[in-house]
Amino acid sequence: MDEENREPADAQRSQWQETYRSHPGMYGQAPSAPAVHAARVFRSAGAGSVLELGAGHGRDTLYFAREGFTVRALDFSAVGLGQLRDAARAQGVEDRVATMMHDVRGPLPLPDGIVDAVFTHMLLCMALSTEEIHALVDEVRRVLRPAGAFVYTVRHTGDAHYGVGTGHGDDVWEHGGFAVHFFSRALVDSLAEGWVLNEVFAFEEGELPRRLWRITQTRPR
Repeated sequence: MDEENREPADAQRSQWQETYRSHPGMYGQAPSAPAVHAARVFRSAGAGSVLELGAGHGRDTLYFAREGFTVRALDFSAVGLGQLRDAARAQGVEDRVATMMHDVRGPLPLPDGIVDAVFTHMLLCMALSTEEIHALVDEVRRVLRPAGAFVYTVRHTGDAHYGVGTGHGDDVWEHGGFAVHFFSRALVDSLAEGWVLNEVFAFEEGELPRRLWRITQTRPR
């Protein structure tokens, strides 16, 4: 990542630590709509294990665990992961949840082909450079078994916050203290090279509302 983008990316760890500390369980207990979709996709593909990137305080992690999947939950916020572990114990699913603190700008700390499915909700559109996003998707492919499914969501360039606030280059815009890499369709298509692109689904979430794509793609056999 160039120096222009590294500063907001590094600042996001502290931003999220403080956000989770100030607003524990901030996203509530109900799973996101993309996670519900992903569980159906993963179950249809015969998946038993799920890797979730950017798990936060774990509303989707816990949903996958309640649905019977074993889940590896990665995040760079120790505060968020602590809340996730507490909730997993309270819900009686701690035996199906493992947490790891990790910054996805580095290689994933997992062996090749170890997981059946990968899910991430809005992590790829954090303050990552295009180069780092490509490197992360390459890592997802590496740790995913052949025919495994990858479901991810991103805010895109049709979102109301695109072009608003402080621009950091590379389609990264910071608004309200949070930096977002807004995806073009060309970026989605480039990330699907070497994969089977199953679906690009447009949806809205939250206030404004945020405009997102939910992408489902499969590693070839």
